[in-house]
Amino acid sequence: MTIDEARSLMQEWTPSPALRGHMEAVAACMGACADKLAPDDHERWIVCGLLHDFDYEKHPSKEEHPFVGVRHLESIGVDEEIRTAILGHADYSGVPRETPMAKSLFAVDELAGFIVACAKVRPNGIEDLAPKSVKKKLKDKAFAAAVSRADIARGMQELGVDETAHIQMCIDAIRSAEERVGI
Repeated sequence: MTIDEARSLMQEWTPSPALRGHMEAVAACMGACADKLAPDDHERWIVCGLLHDFDYEKHPSKEEHPFVGVRHLESIGVDEEIRTAILGHADYSGVPRETPMAKSLFAVDELAGFIVACAKVRPNGIEDLAPKSVKKKLKDKAFAAAVSRADIARGMQELGVDETAHIQMCIDAIRSAEERVGI
């Protein structure tokens, strides 16, 4: 599946501009991870990011998301590594994160959402956002309270990355996709 095909599918299934923006942010971060871990698979990693929550609006319950979406992806021939990574981004699926792609998706999903939230409350948006500011906001449990700090920390630990460097990589990736993300 190409990036354009994934984006089209995501838009077909996801009416919400906010959720589309989240998937664009995650896709940008996945592209940055691929640049470091799997440069030859750059496009596939972006596809994974674009599609990780594409079924959420239609099927938001834990009984359905991401299972319904993954079944659809299988029916249209999306490869197993992408489907397994999408399943693994939801802890409750019981699917372990064993590949670099799966670990990366988990390590950027909540963090991307948090970075976007940080950017939205800054006068200059993401333009001058730094890891130090993100880390400070992570300590404020009232800020973006729905974001799991435990998942962010566990994701970086599972991926084996330096916290500051990982946050900076994600900030840079989201900054480069700012228009698509909607910030």
